[in-house]
Amino acid sequence: MLANFLIGLREGLEAALIVGILAGYLVKIGRRKDFSKLFTGVGAAIGLSILVGFGLTYAVTEAPEGINEIIAGTTSIIAVGFVTWMIFWMASQAKSLGAELRGKIDQALETSTVTLVGVAFFAVIREGIETAVFLWSASKATGDETHPILGATLGLLVATVMGYLIYRGVLKFNLSSFFKYTGAFLIVVAAGILAYGIHELQEVGIFAGLEQAFPILTSNAYDVSGIIEKDGVVHSILKGTISFRVTPSNLEALVWFLYAIPVTLIYVLGYRKTAKA
Repeated sequence: MLANFLIGLREGLEAALIVGILAGYLVKIGRRKDFSKLFTGVGAAIGLSILVGFGLTYAVTEAPEGINEIIAGTTSIIAVGFVTWMIFWMASQAKSLGAELRGKIDQALETSTVTLVGVAFFAVIREGIETAVFLWSASKATGDETHPILGATLGLLVATVMGYLIYRGVLKFNLSSFFKYTGAFLIVVAAGILAYGIHELQEVGIFAGLEQAFPILTSNAYDVSGIIEKDGVVHSILKGTISFRVTPSNLEALVWFLYAIPVTLIYVLGYRKTAKA
């Protein structure tokens, strides 16, 4: 639940800031009357994102045994790709995001006010689909489809309120630090979801050839079931935040480290380089 709360909070705040930038610029240039077009685009993006989440759930539910594992595993790997790109994109584009969005509004208004709907839609849809896919994958990875949705909903609601307060100038806090530290946490979450995706594909024999060549990949990397009770409080917390498993295979553990270590290093070095610039 905590991981999904932070995902919802971070992604929701990004979307809220984008909408706030667009709305603020319309007010500045005296085009408040175009708010309806702005929020039509935003609403369409939110609606499509929700449909993506329901579509994935339906596809896995209706798929025959074996196919649903492939869908869940593949979608989880794609979700990790989405969120990794999002983390680095936000880190590199945060400073220029406002100017870019304002430029798009100017171009849209020169063409047609209806085009503003498209600007708002495409500005938000990326965040929306990423959030839907990543939250869905996180729910499958934790094996709990109720608490993750609750956590994400709370995160999105808090993000909406925070975004409005920031827009109104009531709330001020260091957004750079917020995105920096939540980005680092999401790398750990993404590593767990990636390992879960590999687990699902391993279950249906996708890696059979690799496992025949390297039988050690099917063995357990570790077994802490004697220390951490499965489905106990500690296990539930760890599984709900970082998709922790008490008995992962060597292949799952290998993939976790192959993702987490280099991505974390690149992320940290990127922020250090930005700080020195």
